[in-house]
Amino acid sequence: MQIAQMVEQGEFLNREEAVEELLSTGIKAYKTSGPMEDDDSSGFEDEGMMGHEDEYVF
Repeated sequence: MQIAQMVEQGEFLNREEAVEELLSTGIKAYKTSGPMEDDDSSGFEDEGMMGHEDEYVF
């Protein structure tokens, strides 16, 4: 609903542009302020999630 309102208000040309821009902005924000690697990290970045039956792989 909020995306539709932003399109109606002219902040974006259409829904597709809004979703693309908002996701891109969110990913950039996550990369700059996301979790920092330390000794307590889960290790997903290093080990990956492949091979676990209960995990989704994209």
